[in-house]
Amino acid sequence: MTTVGLLRPEGHPEDDYRRIETLLGGDIRVDPVVYDGPGTDPERLAAGAERLRLAGTDAVVWATAGASFAQGWDAARAHARALALTAGLPASSTAIGFAHATRAVGATRVAVAGGYPDDVAGAVVRFLEAAGIQVVGEARAHGGLPLPDLVRAADDPSAEAVLVPDTSVPTVAEVPEAEAAAGKPVLTGTLVTVWEGLRLAERHGVWGEELGALFVRRGPRDVWEPRA
Repeated sequence: MTTVGLLRPEGHPEDDYRRIETLLGGDIRVDPVVYDGPGTDPERLAAGAERLRLAGTDAVVWATAGASFAQGWDAARAHARALALTAGLPASSTAIGFAHATRAVGATRVAVAGGYPDDVAGAVVRFLEAAGIQVVGEARAHGGLPLPDLVRAADDPSAEAVLVPDTSVPTVAEVPEAEAAAGKPVLTGTLVTVWEGLRLAERHGVWGEELGALFVRRGPRDVWEPRA
């Protein structure tokens, strides 16, 4: 059993993480520690990481997209290193996970979809570009669009994947339909967060047919291709 420990704010979709556990076949556990204070409070994050260490988790991910993107690429990596030292475990964040996951599906040009205000949306673009990923399309959610519609609105013909970073909305159930609509990988906040934890725990072979491109069974050199 591999356990991914999450440090996540209140109100994030617990059901998404339980669905991921189920669709990965029962050999993966997602253990969230929920905090109700400021998302960047180092003392709260350190205390949460210690709880996860004592619970026997294999890796820790700071499971918040907006705040982790807002740090910027260099600061996010420094924050992950500090969290790893505190926890005594491999550690990362949702934002760093998006950089790794985008490369894992063979993409260097992406579209970004979400409901963030201008300052956070700008931070997402700057973070990705600092990580060597070009943003070629964007769309903002208005009125809670279904995931396939949001992905279509953001997509660009030159994009090789569509990223939906927000970890505060449930997306997992709609990912297969969204990928079918776009014909390319769709990476969402909750999926990427768990995948990043599994990557840190060196569980690279974990796959689930209903979880989209990121969890497709592949060889070490394969990248995802849309179904015919």
